[in-house]
Parts: sequence; C-alpha cells; structure tokens
Amino acid sequence: MPKGVVEIIFNFSEGTFVHAKMGDTQYQLGRCFINGYNRSPIQMQLPRQRCFFGVELQPIAVKRLLKIPAVEFADLPADLALIDPSFNQLWHRLAAAGFNERVSIISNWAEKFSIEHDPRELMLNDFLHSSAMLSINVPELAKTLCWSPRHMSRKILEITGMNTEETLLYKKYLHAVALMHHSGLSLTQIAYDSHFTDQSHFIKIFRSFAQMTPGHYRRNKGFIQGHIFHS
Repeated sequence: MPKGVVEIIFNFSEGTFVHAKMGDTQYQLGRCFINGYNRSPIQMQLPRQRCFFGVELQPIAVKRLLKIPAVEFADLPADLALIDPSFNQLWHRLAAAGFNERVSIISNWAEKFSIEHDPRELMLNDFLHSSAMLSINVPELAKTLCWSPRHMSRKILEITGMNTEETLLYKKYLHAVALMHHSGLSLTQIAYDSHFTDQSHFIKIFRSFAQMTPGHYRRNKGFIQGHIFHS
C-alpha cells in the first residue's frame, strides 16, 4: 500500500528475484531496489525463504544521496544497481554482516554525504511525516513554510510527484491508515479525525490511493502497517 516513505530494500534471499506489479507494469527486482513515494499499491510475489534488510529514507534526502530527486522513483520500484553500480559493493558488505553491523554500515554510508538541508525543506519534510495540521489549506501551508504557493508546489512535486492539493489528501489518507492499525475507532470516527469532508469523501479518497475501500483494507490488513498479505 502507499506508505508515504522512500525505501531501499536489500534482498538477501539466495538465488531469487522479487516479482512486482504496479498497475499493468511488471518488474523483476534484483538484490537491491528502491521503492518510491507511491500513490498506488505495489503487488509483490515474495519467495518462501526470504531475507530482506530495509532502509527508510526521508524524501528530501534522496536527491542528496542518489543525485536523483525522489519524484523519479514515485510509483516505481527500481533496481538500484542499474542506477549506481556501487550498490553492488554495498550489498556484498551487508550480506556478510549481522543486523547490528548492517545498521552501522548503512549509517556510515549515509554520513559521508554530509547532508545539509534548508530549514524550510526540513519543515516541509516534518509536515509530510506528522499527523499534525491535517486541516491546513494550501495558502496557510505556504505561509507557514515562508514560500510562495508556486515555489512550494514545485518543492512538493519534486518530493511526492503530486501537486499540493493531492499531497494534503494523501497525508489524510496516511493518517487514516495509521488509525486503523493503532486505534479502535470506527471508520466514521476515523474519517472525522482525519479531517475528510464526510464519509463518502473519505471512501473516495482512500480508494483513489489504496484501490480498495477503507472497510476492505481494515478487514484484510496485515500485521505491518500498509501491507496486505495473501498466502
């Protein structure tokens, strides 16, 4: 399901590929791939015996780390080894390490980029990943970030692949998904708490991102937020 994060996945499942489908497009993903800031679900066929190591990236950091803006990976699970061959070397280092050492290797890899962000970019990043200000509109958000609405729209598009209005709805959708996993609220209460106009608006927007109704997702959700597992 769309989760509002950018993930790098290292596949240590020996001799297997991950077969994925988004819309009508089929993908065969190797041992290191990136899953972008998605607006629709990705269907994956996972091997029975599998071992993955994943890293969640702040969307604004993607451009600094990979020299490519996050929007290039929106709605696209891409093979990172084809983008940057150095990920093959990183995969081999991680494959030979235990979990704690893998965390250390990845941390050291990221630190060498000396990432420094504009304070307003950090504010935007925090806004996208918090459950606060769900009722804010475009002019109010631009004023909060001290950007013109046009400049803010360019920044948001570079991160999410969506315009500002779509991104604000996406943020409400993510909040609703979180409440389904971490609260006992009814769907009506979740729609209200997520600041949707009404129940029909909630269902319409949720279906546009998840390709299913909120009720269907709640009945079939997996133990990991944003995932549905089919045996």
